[in-house]
Amino acid sequence: MEASLALEPMFDPSQQPQRATLNAYLGAAAPLWSSVIDRARERVPQLAEAWHFAGPKVGWSLRLVDGDRIVVYLTPGEGAFRVGLVLGGKAVAAAREAGLSAAAAAILDAAPRYAEGHGVRFHVAERKDIAPFVELLSIKLAVPPKPQPRGRRS
Repeated sequence: MEASLALEPMFDPSQQPQRATLNAYLGAAAPLWSSVIDRARERVPQLAEAWHFAGPKVGWSLRLVDGDRIVVYLTPGEGAFRVGLVLGGKAVAAAREAGLSAAAAAILDAAPRYAEGHGVRFHVAERKDIAPFVELLSIKLAVPPKPQPRGRRS
């Protein structure tokens, strides 16, 4: 019963989740969620949090953004969460040259490729699950983002 009470607001498109609701939903993973955000802010202090309702199957997710650039995607789950990063071609090449840990390399190898880059996603349920995030985020941030296309001048 307790889990279902925490679950409902996470899938209600009319209101983004409150901190207490998020922590109840994440359970033991709540400190890990905060740790991932803290680790990202150590590297990019100006990161802003932008909640996004991704639909009735996914519910709410959090984007950590730097201006127009989405740096990290976080999707809460019951007792765990998913982390997502998009690595462009240059970042993937840099990651392969960097000598990644076995865990980070496996995550990168499993990442599907999209027009924006490789969609790196992984599950975080324990403290050890954060290490690949730190590796991959460091590489993502070391490679400058592509310049945004300019609009047409009238």
